[in-house]
Amino acid sequence: MRWNPLLRTALICLLALPLSFAAAGPAAAASPISLTSGFYSNPDSGPAVWVRNNPSDARAARIQSAIASQPIARWFAGESGGIGPAVANYVGAADSHDKLPVLVAYNIPLRDACGGHSSGGAGSVAEYRTWVSTFAAAVGDRPAVVVIEPDALSDFSCLSSTQVSDRLAMLAYASQMFQQKAPNTWAYLDAGHTNWVAPATMASRLNSAGVRNIRGYSLNVSNFYTTASSETYGNSINSALGGGSHFVVDTSRNGNGSNGEWCNPAGRKLGVTARVGGGEDLLLWVKTPGNSDGECGIAPTVPAGQFSPAIAVRLIDGT
Repeated sequence: MRWNPLLRTALICLLALPLSFAAAGPAAAASPISLTSGFYSNPDSGPAVWVRNNPSDARAARIQSAIASQPIARWFAGESGGIGPAVANYVGAADSHDKLPVLVAYNIPLRDACGGHSSGGAGSVAEYRTWVSTFAAAVGDRPAVVVIEPDALSDFSCLSSTQVSDRLAMLAYASQMFQQKAPNTWAYLDAGHTNWVAPATMASRLNSAGVRNIRGYSLNVSNFYTTASSETYGNSINSALGGGSHFVVDTSRNGNGSNGEWCNPAGRKLGVTARVGGGEDLLLWVKTPGNSDGECGIAPTVPAGQFSPAIAVRLIDGT
């Protein structure tokens, strides 16, 4: 169903009251969970497109059932037709089905500074500010979940002090834009994973990046650590923040936990599909299962972000 703006506004006022959706400051404005009837499954995700294009492949049915039919986040960077139309069309498609879309904003300058496989991003601070403001405005008042800039608060060791300051300012601006322009969005600044940055240090970085403007932070994006370990880490961050924040966990590939490697490691497995969480807000598939982390590990010839049916099947089987 489509939501009448006046009806949605009335519902927001009611939905802000239950404790289960309470949040610090302005993040309590709305619950996108209650404004929708489930998570959106993108019919044009990499796995879905591969299945459509390869119906006779022996792996197609398994990939369709286990991955392509599931709700998976859509990542946005330098969209060829402009970020505004791309985001508006995607959120609009989800809204037309009364479903909740999960989006990833991934265009920070000096992106993936340490890993290098997904390098790129906006060319300047000013360009990024325009990009993320347009992104938030394109979501508008429609319900959504947005993960803001995976790894951006974790790879400071590969940046200069000036670059760190610029990045914190850009992320703080991003948090303000989602607060102001996307009132029915739960936005989460990415906080890396359990084995990267100490909880107190990450809490300090999140504070500087404006976490109190939004719903909270995301954990384990594109990584493999168990949900339990991510919850422990997330609770430690929240304690260092003084409480009141919330987090989500990427479960797309954490079924077997981590073996300490991050770039297409063998033996990993799909985790639980998207759902409202227990110790966290949500469990989500943020990383697309089957998309390569880079030319490494079990996929030495598959570029970062490209879907590989071979990787997908190994994640299904846990091999």
